[in-house]
Amino acid sequence: MNFKNALIVGAGDGLSASVARLFAKNGMTIGLAARNMDKLKSLCDEISAQAFQCDASEQNEVEQLFTNVDNRLGSPDVVVYNPSYRTHGALVDLKPADVEKTLAVTAYGGFLVGQQAVKRMLKKGHGAVLFTGASASVKGYALSAPFAMGKFALRGLAQSMARELAPKNIHVAHFIIDGSIASPHRPQPEDMPDSFLEPDAISQAYLNTLMQHRSAWTWEIELRPWVERF
Repeated sequence: MNFKNALIVGAGDGLSASVARLFAKNGMTIGLAARNMDKLKSLCDEISAQAFQCDASEQNEVEQLFTNVDNRLGSPDVVVYNPSYRTHGALVDLKPADVEKTLAVTAYGGFLVGQQAVKRMLKKGHGAVLFTGASASVKGYALSAPFAMGKFALRGLAQSMARELAPKNIHVAHFIIDGSIASPHRPQPEDMPDSFLEPDAISQAYLNTLMQHRSAWTWEIELRPWVERF
């Protein structure tokens, strides 16, 4: 792999932490970006990563993030977009401000981060941008219209970017995480093992995608537990 620096936006202690550990294990220098940097300290200490403060839905903050990453780590070869925000409720009860925030964090932020990443990757002549989707990327569940709107939009962004940028040697991929992700707060049910997606298993799919030969790139991968309904 010709990847040296990875930036994970929307980092925390779940899936993004697993991705960061695996990428670091495979020789990449890691940058972690989040609105709250305090939660990143232990992971930074563990894998010698650097933390950056950023609200991905704010243009100025995203531009400053990439400037800071350029100066401290070097321009990223791999960028992972992981933030999302959701609000639930009946359509007639939804607050427009909450819907706007859902779209801003889940989709518009993906555009802002993707744009800054691609500007740098075009100069390098290679790179990869990976977007984290969800069941809501392809299924509009009841009482969850804003999240479906945001994730559908993020998927459309990823597909459009992939078609535009693959011929320029930039691999864009979207990951549909179709199921619940296991965590210390949500362990695997004893009566149904492996019914939640394991973060380390998901992160392996991210790494495998980076390792694909460009003669056989995929733009989308759907991951679900063996018991999840289609």
